[in-house]
Amino acid sequence: MAPRTNDSAPESGHGDEPTAPAERERGAGPAAATGTADVHGGDGGDGGPVGAGSNADPGGDGGDRDGHGGVGGGGHAVTGASGSGPGVASDTASGDPRVAAVRRVGAAGRRWRVAQLAGCAALLAVALTAGSIAVGATRDGGGTSTVAAAPAAVSPALLSSGGLDASIAALQAHLRAQPKDFGGWATLGLAYVEQARTKGDPSRYPQAEQALKRSLDLKPDNEQAVSGQAALAAARHDFKNALAYADQVLAENPYSERALCSRIDALVELGRYGDASKAAATADARRPGIPVFTRYAYVRELRGDVGTARRVLEHALTTASAPGDISYVASALGQLAWNQGDYKAALNHYARALAADENYLPALEGRARAQAASGDRAGAITGMEDVVSRFPLPGPLVELGELYEDRGGEGDRARAADQYALVDAWTALARANGVNADLDTALAAADHGDRKSALRAARAEWARRHTVHTADALAWALHVNGRDAEALPYARRATATGYHNASFLYHRGMIERATGHAKEARTSLRAALKLNPGFSPLGARAAREALEAAK
Repeated sequence: MAPRTNDSAPESGHGDEPTAPAERERGAGPAAATGTADVHGGDGGDGGPVGAGSNADPGGDGGDRDGHGGVGGGGHAVTGASGSGPGVASDTASGDPRVAAVRRVGAAGRRWRVAQLAGCAALLAVALTAGSIAVGATRDGGGTSTVAAAPAAVSPALLSSGGLDASIAALQAHLRAQPKDFGGWATLGLAYVEQARTKGDPSRYPQAEQALKRSLDLKPDNEQAVSGQAALAAARHDFKNALAYADQVLAENPYSERALCSRIDALVELGRYGDASKAAATADARRPGIPVFTRYAYVRELRGDVGTARRVLEHALTTASAPGDISYVASALGQLAWNQGDYKAALNHYARALAADENYLPALEGRARAQAASGDRAGAITGMEDVVSRFPLPGPLVELGELYEDRGGEGDRARAADQYALVDAWTALARANGVNADLDTALAAADHGDRKSALRAARAEWARRHTVHTADALAWALHVNGRDAEALPYARRATATGYHNASFLYHRGMIERATGHAKEARTSLRAALKLNPGFSPLGARAAREALEAAK
C-alpha cells in the first residue's frame, strides 16, 4: 500500500537526470545558518518544502511533499503557518505531556521577552502603517489618485498570525469601506488561498481569483496581486503560470521574498532542478531567512544529506520567534526525523510545534503518524480522526483508512472505505474549482480505488512534470495495473537522487519482485524497513510479508 505523509508539506525535487550521476554543484548555503552568505554548502540540491515560509509572508497553499497534495496540493506556499489559528483548543494537543512540558520550559523565557517586545511592536506597527501610506501616496501622485495605496486597516502579517478567519472578516469590512484599496484586495486574495489550504476547501480559490482580479483592475501589474496570482496558480498545480507570475514580480522587484520563494517552488515542481538550485542560491543571497533556510534544508535532504538538513532546520528554529514560524520549522524537523525512523525525536519536535500552536495541522498529522509508527495505534487513530474531522484532506483521509484496515476490528473495513470515498469527493471538489488533482487521484486510487483511473491520472501528471513524486506515482500505478516491466524504470528514477524515502524504496522493491529481480527486491525492501520501519500501516506489513516469502 502506498504510504501517505504530510499534506501540508511540498513535492520534493531531484536531479535533472536521475538515471545518471547527479551533477555536483557548489551552492551557497543559508547565510544565517552558516554564519555568512558566501559559505558554500557542498553539493547543490533542489527543492523546498511546501508551505515553507514565515509569518511575514502570508498566503500559502498546499503541496506534495512525499507524494500527495494538500488543498490544491503541490503548490508551495511562500509562507509558513497553516494552522487553523486560535479557537477551540485541540484536546489531543493540549493533553500531550510533551506539549505541556515544552510550554512549561518556554513560559519563563517568554514572560520577560513579552514585556520588552510589546512596546516595540506597537511602535513598529504604527511606523510601518504610516510608511506604507506615505510611500503609496508618493507612487500614486502625491495622494491625488483615486487608487488606494496599501491596506491601511489590516496588516498582511495578521493573515498568518493565527487569526485567519478574523483577519478575512476584517479585510472584508475594510474593503466595504474602501473598495478601491488594491492592496487590500490582493491581501484578501492571498488570504482566501491560505484559507482553502488550511481548511480543505478548494471553493475558496475562485474567490481568491476574483479578489486578485479586482486588485489588478484597480492597479494593473501591482506586485501584491501578481504575487497572489503565483500563489493561486501553484495551489491549482498550474506551475508554469506560477513561474511566469513570479518572474514578472522579480523583473520589477528582484528582492521580493514571496516571488523568490515562489520561483524556487515552481521550478522544483516543474522538474527543473538545476534551475531551482540556482534560484535557491539567489534567494539566499538576496533574502536570507526562514523561508529560504527551510527550502535549503529540504534541498539537502533530497540529496541524502540529512545531517546538513537537520542542522539548517535547527538553526532556523533558533531564529524563529512567531508561533507560526516555530510550528512550521519544528514540524519540518519532525518530518525529517520521521523519515529517518527516529520516532522519539519526531514526537518531541511535533510537541514543540504544538506548544506554539495546538491547532497546527502538519504537527497534528505528523504526530499521529509517528504514534502509529512507534506502536501507539489507538493514539494515532484518535489523533488522525481529530485531523480529518477538521481538515478532510487526501493524505490524512488515506492514512486514517489504512489505520482502520490495520486494526481490523468490527466495522473497520467499512470505516476505511468511508475515508477513501471522501478522498474521491475532495478530488471532485478540487477539480470543480480549478485544481489539478491528478497526483492525489493517482496515489489514492492506486491502492484504494479504480486502478485504471489511477494510471490515467499518473500518466497525465507525468506528461506535465517529471519529478521524483510523479515518477513514483506512475511506477506504482503501472504496477497495480500489472505493467511492471514498464513501471521499473520509473521506480528507479524516483529513487535515484539519494532522497531517504521508505515508500519509494518499498514501491521499487515490490516492482523488482514482480519483474523477477529477486536480489534487488530484497535489497530495496530491507532498505525501506531499515530506514523507516513504520512508514505505512499497510505498506510496511506488505514489505515484511514479501521478505518472509522470499526466504
